[in-house]
Amino acid sequence: GGCGGPPRDDPESGFAPDDPDLLRNRPAPDRLLVVSAGVAANLVFAFLIVYAQALTVGVPVQAQLPGVLVPEVLPGSAAARAGLLPGDVILSVPSLAPDPSVPVLVDLIKASPNKNVSVTVSRTGPGAGDRRAIDLTVVPDTSVDGTGRIGVQLSPNFRVTRVHPNNLAEATVLALREFTALSGTVLDGLRQTFLNFSQTAEKVSGPVAIIAVGAEVARSSAEGLFQFAAVINLNLAAINLLPLPALDGGTLALILLEAARGGRKIPREIEQRIMSSGILVVLMVGMFLIVRDTLNLDFIKDIL
Repeated sequence: GGCGGPPRDDPESGFAPDDPDLLRNRPAPDRLLVVSAGVAANLVFAFLIVYAQALTVGVPVQAQLPGVLVPEVLPGSAAARAGLLPGDVILSVPSLAPDPSVPVLVDLIKASPNKNVSVTVSRTGPGAGDRRAIDLTVVPDTSVDGTGRIGVQLSPNFRVTRVHPNNLAEATVLALREFTALSGTVLDGLRQTFLNFSQTAEKVSGPVAIIAVGAEVARSSAEGLFQFAAVINLNLAAINLLPLPALDGGTLALILLEAARGGRKIPREIEQRIMSSGILVVLMVGMFLIVRDTLNLDFIKDIL
């Protein structure tokens, strides 16, 4: 559903250059509708995937829990020296609110190089379901830029449960809610990529990495494939809407520019040069990502 195929002005198509059914000879609203069809198909397909997820395995719902979770601690880091362990939950920091958030805690650590930061953490005890509170003092190291760092990952503390709808109406509501949340996550990820490209460039992936991640998701949880497929379609829709040559968004931008010029068409040669340069850039970036992601595969690393 992601490809619009109206008659084109290919010399071998059999259509005359002035044929009214050629896409470039259609009114601007018709061309906008055709060019937007691929993006619309990605959005519709993503929603249908989420809807199927709601009807079959249920929709994941996050229940927020107190504190900030520490999923990982780097060996030898300030956090490790202070006694923090993966799985700890930072419940409170005397200089912050009783229930600290990730951004506030990160800001405090950055502002406290070589200073004592007292924290109270909750840690799993020896018995099932047993957790105990421990007071620790962390002294952040000084980064290259002069800010503090303790060498941990921090994430909101939440528990995920799956909600199964009782009827089609409830499934629709759950699917819309999940579709909206996933769309917001995708758009925020793209925004962060462009605003902090130097820091996020390594996270940009091509088809090889996407297939590798999909295979890993399938091995770990078949339920995760629903969200993985939905996110892929939402990413395709968002990226295709970017006003870049060779993408649907680039074509839409040219059509809107033509409308702003009072219907005067952009010279054919200029339009072809813009699109050709865009296709070349996309192909070069694609080849780079394919080679880089292939070399990053585990079995390639083992061979090398």
